Amino acid sequence: MTIEETVVNRLIEKGLHIACAESCTGGLLTGRIVNVPSASRVLNSSFITYANEAKIKYLNVSEKSIETFGVVSEEVAVQMAEGAAKESKAEVGIGVTGIAGPTGATEKKPVGMVCFGFYVNGRVTAKTCLFEHMQRNEVREASVTFALTKLLELL
Repeated sequence: MTIEETVVNRLIEKGLHIACAESCTGGLLTGRIVNVPSASRVLNSSFITYANEAKIKYLNVSEKSIETFGVVSEEVAVQMAEGAAKESKAEVGIGVTGIAGPTGATEKKPVGMVCFGFYVNGRVTAKTCLFEHMQRNEVREASVTFALTKLLELL
């Protein structure tokens, strides 16, 4: 059984619904969930919010948080997760924001740095991972696998 099948089954067992807010993964996370035939029982909606303005408009991410911490931050990732869940009337939200590369890096935020936010029944959790020495799409795939694995732990 794949990780996404396990996640979907666990959500069904618990009667929970999920929404995703994706930036650097650009829909891959939602796509992996949708690969599971019974995904429609748990997936309300998801958001691809690549631009800062979209994060603010559709997910209620604070402009001040983006200015203070940067768009690639745990603070923003958690707000994305919570915003996705609340806008979708879901109990579970995942937010993913990062630098897949090959450009966009800074000294403090290198290529492969990805921040994750998880919202589960009102509880928030954040985690930052550094997927080093990977190409752009490898960072994106690794991010999706991490997000699904971490969500499973939290459920």
